[in-house]
Amino acid sequence: MMQSNSFPPTLTEAEIHTDYQAKRDFFDAGNTIAYDFRMKQLKRLKDAVKRTEPALFEAFQKDFRKPPLEVFATEIGLLYTEINYAMRHLDTWMQPERVSAGVFALGGVGKIIPSPHGIVLIIAPWNYPMMLLLTPLVGAIAAGCCAVLKPSEEAPNVALCCEKIVKEAFEPSYISTVQGVGADIVPKMIETVRFDYIFFTGSNRVGQMIARQAVEQFIPYSLELGGKSPCIIDEHFDLNLAARRIAQSKFLNAGQTCVATDYVLVPENRKEQLIQHLKEHTLAFYGTNAKLSPDFPRIINLKHFNRVIRFLADGKIVFGGETDADTLYIAPTILTDLTLDALIMKEEIFGPILPILTYNTLEDVFNIVKKNPFPLALYLFTKNKKLQNTILQKINFGGGTINQTLSHFGAPTLPVGGTQYSGLGRYHGKASFDTFSHFKSVTFAPTWDDFNLRYPPYSALGMKIMRWLVR
Repeated sequence: MMQSNSFPPTLTEAEIHTDYQAKRDFFDAGNTIAYDFRMKQLKRLKDAVKRTEPALFEAFQKDFRKPPLEVFATEIGLLYTEINYAMRHLDTWMQPERVSAGVFALGGVGKIIPSPHGIVLIIAPWNYPMMLLLTPLVGAIAAGCCAVLKPSEEAPNVALCCEKIVKEAFEPSYISTVQGVGADIVPKMIETVRFDYIFFTGSNRVGQMIARQAVEQFIPYSLELGGKSPCIIDEHFDLNLAARRIAQSKFLNAGQTCVATDYVLVPENRKEQLIQHLKEHTLAFYGTNAKLSPDFPRIINLKHFNRVIRFLADGKIVFGGETDADTLYIAPTILTDLTLDALIMKEEIFGPILPILTYNTLEDVFNIVKKNPFPLALYLFTKNKKLQNTILQKINFGGGTINQTLSHFGAPTLPVGGTQYSGLGRYHGKASFDTFSHFKSVTFAPTWDDFNLRYPPYSALGMKIMRWLVR
């Protein structure tokens, strides 16, 4: 696949300071505070993306060989959904929330007032390089922040499209992009200037490094990471339906999805039947040779291709397994006969390989999931309400879907985020606005009276009244 190498060398400290100071001046002048300004910027973002759609389809074809419908469904459409939702609800989100001022502020009023964090740094991964860059930006704009965006250099053609969108839509003193190798540029930026918030999506390893740098400067941050997301099928569920939904979501974007099914847990006596249905549906989706299908994407680059094909040796290939380094092709693949100590059961796959594990009891399920705790997502196929409640209560995970996969990620009404190893913080919809906002708690005290009991010298009566107030 053709990839661009036109990124500039790493920024100098002077360039970082100049860009940052322009945004600091823009923000401190109060330009981002008004509702009308924020609404205008959201509309400008949507319009710029619309104008860039043809270039985006071409860029995704170059970087992933990704089909247009998949590009629209998983990148452009999700972004439009977020923008539309924010524009519908922004006025409500911006309003201070009136609350009780408490017993120690009799006659007063309490308010929780949202205010923007300030200048934020948004760092995107390569697997959904536009959506995971611009969706957080929607929240930053809605909250009234200025932003520096770092697209992933591993999807260079999409990165350049994102830069074009940002340049068309916004003044550089308000929102801008920084291109180049993230490992070189991001640490330098965080060391050189103090951002007011950092939003990172990517690997646990890089997330840890960013968190360390942020903590040194007391910068709040969100880490949207990953993990091994299980898919559990109960003994009575329709395997044909489950297989169709699992195969579609697992092989979407050639498996390069942070919330994709990382492994399936199926009752031992239903394993072969599930595999047969998975084969049937995968063949229906991509034909007998997925390499020829216009609907099956490729691995992003050779580094990740080599990382993923290591997993093929960890079990028995019962479907697929074909690879081609020249075209970065890995066929939709099903693996069985795996041990929990296999490499594929320790690392996030991020490729089109689906491990099938079996269980006999519910306790087996819990023990297997505990090997890789706190997954970003969990999927459960069952009509049994009791089993649903048990799984939801006993397994700690970021978010999930019952009897389908991925769909929780596409709803702006549902916050998205991991827990512990799979991340910190949440976004989408109102959660994005909240992430990029600081909420000031303010009491508005009356001036019409002043209670002597609060002032020295204290009295026995004052103690009685205090006890009565907090009884």
